[in-house]
Parts: sequence; structure tokens; C-alpha cells
Amino acid sequence: MIDNQTVQYIAGLSRLRVQDQDSSRFARDLEVILHYVRQLEELDVKDVPATSHVLNIQNVFRKDEIAPSLTQEQALSFAIEKNSGHYIVPKVIE
Repeated sequence: MIDNQTVQYIAGLSRLRVQDQDSSRFARDLEVILHYVRQLEELDVKDVPATSHVLNIQNVFRKDEIAPSLTQEQALSFAIEKNSGHYIVPKVIE
């Protein structure tokens, strides 16, 4: 049985704030979820192939082929500021 202390612990791990008056409701909800998971554990899935997605999807990426690219000079030609072959950008970390 999940108690209010466990609910508060799980909420802390999840970075959630749970009011004390809501803890008992969440405890019941978590119990229902765990009961459902226990039912799923009883299923025989030894003949079910492993899958990473429920839909039959295929890779839509292009082939990784070497193609011409910009030279360093061409890439730096777009820079507002540059120095010694590098872009100069505003400082964002103090």
C-alpha cells in the first residue's frame, strides 16, 4: 500500500508540490496504476517481437553521403564579427 509519505517522496523526485490533502487521493491513484501494471506483467509476451514504436514507421532520413561544403572563408564571410578564423558572438554567460 502506498502511503502519503511515499506520495510526497515521489512528488519530490518529480519536482512536484503535492498538498497534504491531495496525498491520499494520489496514493489511491498510484495503487490503481500499480495494480494495472501487475496485470500487464501476467501477460505472455514471449511471441511478441520487440519494438521501439507501436506504428510501422521507417527511417525518413536521407543517406549519409559526402557532399561539398563551404570553405572556412566562405562560412566566415557571413559573420558580423570574426577573429583568427572564428566567429565572435556576444557573451551570454557571466
